[in-house]
Amino acid sequence: MLFCHAAHNPGLIIDIVQDIRLINGEAIHASPRKTGVIILGGAVPKHHICNANMFRNGANYAVYINTAQEFDGSDPGARPDEAVSWGKIKGSAKPVKVHCDATIAFPLLVAATFARGSHSGNSTS
Repeated sequence: MLFCHAAHNPGLIIDIVQDIRLINGEAIHASPRKTGVIILGGAVPKHHICNANMFRNGANYAVYINTAQEFDGSDPGARPDEAVSWGKIKGSAKPVKVHCDATIAFPLLVAATFARGSHSGNSTS
């Protein structure tokens, strides 16, 4: 499909190496700031985001949200402590894996994070 699209629309460039270089650079140059990951689902994006943080001795924060289980051997099924063992998440981090469909959990997480104190009578102090 990409070939057909590119044949009719010259100028399409997909450079996977450049994409990886850019994401690794973001993590490497983040120091001394902290980094965190929120992984919805998993697989290839999770792999590259976590690997990028390995270049800076691990992410400071990590939240995985998916329905995959560890026993199936999939990348999304891996628990955060597996990433800690590789240096993708710092050992001092308190990573969380939420076993839930991301389309349910992530909107609730965002609402709970950004809606604090916005309701009348609700205090954050």
